[in-house]
Amino acid sequence: MTNTPNWLDEINWSNDGLVPVIAQQAETSKVMMFAWMNRDALNLSATTGYAVYWSRSRQRLWHKGEESGHRQKIIDILFDCDEDVILLKIQQEGGIACHTGRESCFYRHLKNLQWLPFEPILKDPNLIYKKNE
Repeated sequence: MTNTPNWLDEINWSNDGLVPVIAQQAETSKVMMFAWMNRDALNLSATTGYAVYWSRSRQRLWHKGEESGHRQKIIDILFDCDEDVILLKIQQEGGIACHTGRESCFYRHLKNLQWLPFEPILKDPNLIYKKNE
């Protein structure tokens, strides 16, 4: 682990060194996505002004938008009273936060005990994420 500033020591990190992060559209307060950060990701996010997360599936830092171009410019970073959740107020570049091509990752709601989508796909994910063949 790299040397990081003392302000990171105030966070109650999980046993695996992560903190949950909610990304919220600054202008509308719409929740765009949920992800995780480790110390390096949060430090990079704070110093670059763009969201960097920890990908648990890839086990590496994930610069939001590195493949899609849909970066998240950070307007503000907030910390909850229990010191274990981060809220990012962001401007979502390109208007798409979700890998499904939707504005938000929270695009389904429970209706009659079924998860039904209520947000449209704005762009085909196959056009966003070009797979190396």
